[in-house]
Formats: sequence, structure tokens, C-alpha cells
Amino acid sequence: MVAPFVSGFVAIIGRPNVGKSTFLNQVLGYKVSIITEKPQTTRDRILGIWNGHDAQVIFLDTPGIHLADKALNKYMVQKAVSTTTEADLIMLMVEPKDTLKSLSVISDYLKKANRNTILVLNKIDLMEQGLVTKKLEELNTCYNFISSFGISSITGKGIDKLMEHIKTLLPEGPRYFPEDMVTDMPVRFLCQEIIREKVFTLTRKEIPYAVAVMIEEFREGPPTFIRGVIHVERPSQKAIVIGRNGRMLKEIGIQARRDIERLIGDKVFLELFVKVTKNWTKDPLKVKRMGYQ
Repeated sequence: MVAPFVSGFVAIIGRPNVGKSTFLNQVLGYKVSIITEKPQTTRDRILGIWNGHDAQVIFLDTPGIHLADKALNKYMVQKAVSTTTEADLIMLMVEPKDTLKSLSVISDYLKKANRNTILVLNKIDLMEQGLVTKKLEELNTCYNFISSFGISSITGKGIDKLMEHIKTLLPEGPRYFPEDMVTDMPVRFLCQEIIREKVFTLTRKEIPYAVAVMIEEFREGPPTFIRGVIHVERPSQKAIVIGRNGRMLKEIGIQARRDIERLIGDKVFLELFVKVTKNWTKDPLKVKRMGYQ
């Protein structure tokens, strides 16, 4: 007897910087979520589609859940929390330094969502095997998880086993997206995320958290023409992003163009500008204008 085809939505939640986006990119074998070493890199819900012969798993990568004060941060947390109620299954991703205390707020959200939830300990490549089991036993007590796994999003260890388990928990259903599709995010969105990733990577201190990127013009080529605006909150931040004699902005453009060309498979002419939009992260209306809605 042929096993039924299963499909469903899996929300990946957790604190900032635990490796949610790295996991998604590793599973898909394709970069749909930007990654930096800085926390709170992901600002929106990113959909990634894993296709198998017997299943389609639609992952929902979410911003890290944290104590939020600014309008932008509140948006990010709300996006993550609302995703838990839309999913068939929740995957709570944690890291070795997580504790019952650090997960207390998230466990409250899980109780409200009332969905089947898997505990996934990431970064086990940084731990001794005996400590992996001990940490899973400790964190298992923060919520009524249906199962728990240790994985490494960097090396891929444990991910195949986790994926097989996820398939057993999904309902019988259709292939919601075409088999060759890995995300539903528009190319414009992916391009602006790539530019923002380069700002995160190349700048320092508060600059990455004050930046939003908007694509104002996108014309298919060859070459493809893209005009992007990097929004910051203060003139001093604008000066840093531009750099002495424009060197920083030029480097951001070089690195972003290289990745965008790899993404779209075409030569790219990328034009970048920097604009001051005062205190945009604190103003709900300005946050919405930046596309976070």
C-alpha cells in the first residue's frame, strides 16, 4: 500500500540568533533567509518550501521573540506569535545557553497557541554529546513537547532524522506549491533583504537596527536595473553607511550585487542611496511605510 502524501505548515520560533534562518537555508539547500551574527536579523515571516516525493513541508521562519520596546520590535514579535496560530506544527528552536527562565515568555505563547510542538536544540556541534541529552531533559520541562531533537544547522547533523519525524506529524494533504518552488517571497523582497544583510554585516553598533531597505525601481534586463534606498534614523548614521569618500556604500553595493546576480541569474546594475527617515523604528506609521505590515 502506498503511503499517503502529507503536507502542512511548520512555524519555527525561538529567541533571536538561535539559528532559525540557518536551519531553513540548510534544509532547503537554498538561501531564502538572510543570516548574520547579529541578533534580530529576521524581521518578517519568511516562507520556505521543502519538497519530497511523499511530502511538502512549508516552513515559516519568524523573527526572534524578545522583549520589545520600539514599534519595529513589537511588530517583529507580533509576527512571530501570530504565526504560531496559523501552523499545523510548531518547532521551538533553542540553543545551548537557553534556560527555563529565558524561555518563560515563549512557553506562555505556546500555551495560548495550543499546537503540537517539537523542541529542537540547535548548535549541538558546540556541545559534548552527554550535555546534549542533559540540556534537552532540562528544557523539556518548560512545556508539554511531543518530542525533542538535537541538531546542527551548520553541519546538518540530526536534520534528516528531524525531517522524517516532522512528516509523521503532518496531515494528509495536497502539494500547496509547485514542486520546483522554494519560497513565495517576491524577488524585490529578496533583493532588499540581501542589501540589508550587507549593511548588517559591514556596519557596527546601532547602525543595522536603524536600517530599512526599500527597492524603488526594478527593471528586468539584461542587465537588471535595481534602485534601492537605505533608510537610517539620523544624519550621523547616514554618514557611516556612506563612509569616507563613499567607500562603505560602494562595498555594500558590490557585495549585494554579487548575491543578487546569483539569485536572479542575470547581470545587475545596482544603484543605492541613503536617506534619513527620523526615528522610523519608533513610529508605527513609519514602520508600516517601510513595508512591515
